[in-house]
Amino acid sequence: MKNLLFNYILKNFLKTFFLCVLITYSFGMILNLFEEIEFFKNNNVSFLTPLMLTSIFVPSMVLKLLPFIVFISSMWFMIKIRNNKDLLTLKVYGYSNIKIFFILAFTSFILGWFILIVANPITSSMVKYYEKTKSQYARDIDHLVTFNNNGLWIKENLTKIDRVITARKTEGFKLVDVTIFHFDDKYNLYEKIFAKDVDISTNNWELKNVIIFKLVNGVFEKTKTNTYNIESIYNYDKITSLFNNSDTMSFLELIIDYNKLLNNGYNERFLNQSLHTMLALPFFLFLMTAIASILTMNTLKKSDNLKFIILGLVISVLVYYFKDLSIALGQTDRIPLTLSIWAPIIALSLFTFVGVLQINEK
Repeated sequence: MKNLLFNYILKNFLKTFFLCVLITYSFGMILNLFEEIEFFKNNNVSFLTPLMLTSIFVPSMVLKLLPFIVFISSMWFMIKIRNNKDLLTLKVYGYSNIKIFFILAFTSFILGWFILIVANPITSSMVKYYEKTKSQYARDIDHLVTFNNNGLWIKENLTKIDRVITARKTEGFKLVDVTIFHFDDKYNLYEKIFAKDVDISTNNWELKNVIIFKLVNGVFEKTKTNTYNIESIYNYDKITSLFNNSDTMSFLELIIDYNKLLNNGYNERFLNQSLHTMLALPFFLFLMTAIASILTMNTLKKSDNLKFIILGLVISVLVYYFKDLSIALGQTDRIPLTLSIWAPIIALSLFTFVGVLQINEK
């Protein structure tokens, strides 16, 4: 009998969870589809292109909302079994509040790890394909930045000229062993610049230990100078922001290829933030389920349903802004970045501990 009741709780909770995921996915499809249609309105593509891109992009949005989806589905499930007297029946057969709480919370915890290990690599690959496909239709395709085994490559389409920049590696705000090629409007090379390092902290790049080869009367003349400045549409912040999309990196990729990503020029703070944010997900799901259970187990009155719905929405908003504020404090170095990610988990854990003691007494 106990196995039957356990299966009932697990099956109906997961059913409610996946229903909430489906509803969220459907709303995401509708909202993002309009954005994609607007993007492709000047391109000669069929309706299937924005529809396909929307369908592969929305799952990553759903993963971001997962803590709140789990919270809402947990409240929905608890209110449902309370209203149809199933919660009372479970208690009659020996399932206490604390036992039901741990079944739901640990299910969410395991679900979080399953999503990180199985679902997250799939959604990150989908986002990569989404960005690659969409970039083919972008208006500023003439401006490209990429990292590969040969280092950093940048292409700029400037007024009447094209510029191609290569660098062996990055060191902080500097590019090391830089070569800059300037082409005219017919794509003929007319200038080549070599620099030992380049400060890219601003759009006014400062080159040091510079050798310039410039085409004069069909011959490249060599000039040496200690410093040289060029104006670029890129700076350090803009370049790093192009690679700071955590949606394109999976949890497994961060764990296995962390050093490789660093060598490819990814910002260490960004990688650490992404890694800890993903590691915190199972604990976040556990705590959001716990809070939903604590709120709904305090009473068996049906009249409290509206109160719980409103309270649930308020808590979701507060948790969202508290989490956002904490990360903002970490990004601005007010508190350590790692602490800023785990601070909401610690705070919610304290609240959950007190709530569990209360429902255990009922």
